[in-house]
Amino acid sequence: MSLNADQEKAQLTEIRNEIDAIDAQIQQLISQRARCAQKVADIKTQGGQVHAVFYRPEREAQVLRAVKARNDSVLSDNDMARLFREIMSACLALEQPMKVAYLGPEGSYTHAAALKQFGSFVQPYAVSTIEDVFKAVETGLANYGIVPVENSTEGVVNATQDNLIQTRLQVTGEVDLAIHHCLLSKATDLTMVKKVVAHAQALGQCRTWLKNNLPGVSLEAVDSNALAAKMAQSDASLAAIASEQAAVLYELNILKSHIEDVRDNTTKFWVLGAELPAPSGEDKTALVLSMPNRAGALFDILSSFAKRSISMTRIVSRPSSNKKWDYVFFIDIAGHQSEPRVAEALEEVKQHASFFKLLGSYPVSPLD
Repeated sequence: MSLNADQEKAQLTEIRNEIDAIDAQIQQLISQRARCAQKVADIKTQGGQVHAVFYRPEREAQVLRAVKARNDSVLSDNDMARLFREIMSACLALEQPMKVAYLGPEGSYTHAAALKQFGSFVQPYAVSTIEDVFKAVETGLANYGIVPVENSTEGVVNATQDNLIQTRLQVTGEVDLAIHHCLLSKATDLTMVKKVVAHAQALGQCRTWLKNNLPGVSLEAVDSNALAAKMAQSDASLAAIASEQAAVLYELNILKSHIEDVRDNTTKFWVLGAELPAPSGEDKTALVLSMPNRAGALFDILSSFAKRSISMTRIVSRPSSNKKWDYVFFIDIAGHQSEPRVAEALEEVKQHASFFKLLGSYPVSPLD
């Protein structure tokens, strides 16, 4: 049965009035939550504490997991969690403005990962290199840093791994970001492009598309995709591989979208901080080691985890910079280093290794 115009208007007015009332309740509750956040800040700074810790990765992970577990709305679990991510970001900013170093300039994928992890109320701090991200956190210029660790297509990011071996910082969080590359330029047609500039990883992730669609066009690796977009601003013969956000920021035309060779192209980022997060109930521990060159050395390492039913979620090897034909292994396992069986396994691994370093324990990300 169809509604006449008056009936439709009456029903829409009733629903809109209900929405207005709900919005008022939501606003009141958010204000109440913000006041609680301020009380937390007051408690933590009582007695003149200079180095009070406001950001608690394990607590935020627990809250977001609870949000997803109790969600029974028409919104997806992830959409509901993202809404709460923003509320938490705003409330945390009341406690302490959070500065996060990332590989800039603005519009890079690392910038997007920082916003996904910390929300839009964070203060992004752009630096020029991955090494500078580490330095910014180590010297106190930033509270946290975020760095790319590994891409599902192109593999590990060597600059990050090198710095992880040397740093005193802890890995305190993880972010997985779907990477969708665009070809950006001031030019309006592919035939006008003489050179493509991008980070080396992005060039590798789009290798086949570039070969098939821009044969003969020269390729140049630069420090970041956002820098490539900035370069393309002033030269119409250049095209940059970067994000849609970079196209908006740097006023470039999107000549082609989704030029990555693998559809589910994803990059894993790690958050760097000075404090070790407490257990959240669902955690990972990251470590790096090397081992003596003898039969069964790797087996001994892996057995330490296997016999305690500890799942190894990632293992990556690369040549050591200290000794020819020696290798270091980056390993991630399920569990927190403070858990007894994990602590036992790590101590046993340490006895077998010629070099051993814990990189950190951190919550499994609740944000897909």
